[in-house]
Amino acid sequence: MDEQTFQTKLTELMGEISALPKDEREKLTEIAKQTQARHAKLRKTVSDLQESLDYLRLSIKYLVFDLEATRRENSCLRKMLEEKQTGSDEGYDQEDRA
Repeated sequence: MDEQTFQTKLTELMGEISALPKDEREKLTEIAKQTQARHAKLRKTVSDLQESLDYLRLSIKYLVFDLEATRRENSCLRKMLEEKQTGSDEGYDQEDRA
């Protein structure tokens, strides 16, 4: 049920409650007001949850980006080390031959 439908139904209910005898009307009016308050609280909770999920999604995107960058840097550094070691090994081979 969307917000507009809920408010329409609640207004209809309040109209029907107003036609009841006073003792029943007061009790049902209080229940309707509590229902409206709970609905507002639930709506706020859902909104807060949606904001939290949006923040979590953004945080995960940043973490994935950082992980990918770290992997690229790691790969690049490994290649540099391998090239340096290969160059050093060739230098040792030339010294051993001499």
